[in-house]
Amino acid sequence: MSRARTLYDLLADADALTVVCHNNPDPDCLSSALALGRIAAAAGVDERRILYSGQISHQQNRAFVNLLNVDLQPFDPAAIRNRPEGSLLAFVDHAVPGANNEVPADTPVDVVIDHHPAEGIEARFVDHREAVGATATILTEYVVELDVEVDSTLATALAFAIRRETLGFLRGATVAEYEAVIDLYDRTDLDLLRRLSTPSVSGATVDTIADAVHNRVVRGSTLVTSVGHTSERDALPQAADYLATLEGVQTAVVFGIVDDSVQLSARSTDSRVHVGNALSAAFDDVGSAGGHREMGGGEIPLGIFAGYDLDDETFLDIVERVVTRRLSAALGLDDEESGD
Repeated sequence: MSRARTLYDLLADADALTVVCHNNPDPDCLSSALALGRIAAAAGVDERRILYSGQISHQQNRAFVNLLNVDLQPFDPAAIRNRPEGSLLAFVDHAVPGANNEVPADTPVDVVIDHHPAEGIEARFVDHREAVGATATILTEYVVELDVEVDSTLATALAFAIRRETLGFLRGATVAEYEAVIDLYDRTDLDLLRRLSTPSVSGATVDTIADAVHNRVVRGSTLVTSVGHTSERDALPQAADYLATLEGVQTAVVFGIVDDSVQLSARSTDSRVHVGNALSAAFDDVGSAGGHREMGGGEIPLGIFAGYDLDDETFLDIVERVVTRRLSAALGLDDEESGD
């Protein structure tokens, strides 16, 4: 029996489905949640909801939710605690309770569909494919095989998610991504796709990217930069995408203090570097970090700096030195710096 049919049969025996997105969900996660909800509806599940934690602050993420009218609810622990037998819990685009989500670590999960590197995945149904470029690719395969109705909203959501997750089919894209988009093409709203691709950008986002550019330090083909304190968490991956295109740069890491944690985003085209593994090696003992060979991210709670005065004006310098030192060790950088 195919994986799609196995999932459908599991859903057909359920009364309710709660899909939990990862923190600060992106279009890959959101479109996958929408598609899983459609499959559940086709299987006869009437009670369905999508929960999220964190913020939807990236301009493309906001446009995605608003233009596609995605029905989201803030994460509520009570919604997943002590669920009746017929109420299923699903993760899409993430895999493990407590890792990039607010779900308690010991919570049983029924469905996991993901393409990110992860270990210790436990669920009644697991489709974990690190080789594909997007979780939306997997869900597109499911809706096509199961002949689930795909209207223009869902088709556009999935197509946009695949395009964005693979950086316009230039990062981590496989044959499966092209096949998925071909399957979706006839039902994709191209005007809506263009609007999702070119949302307005806030001045604060531009300022954060400007700080990343100004503060950059290049060692060989690796660029590391800090944006300091920022409220624009989603500007970090945008800055990393941009700086990774700088001439001579193959790996770019951007970090900054957002609320009560240090957030990191990294990009790499260097075949010698697995940037997700490098971030994991650098920060897993003090936070959570990881990702793919070409892209990764991480979060470090400021609690590890408990011995410091967080209000001291030198605190930012201390954080930057500690993070940069760990990155340098994990990426094998020498001590010689060249800024430009």
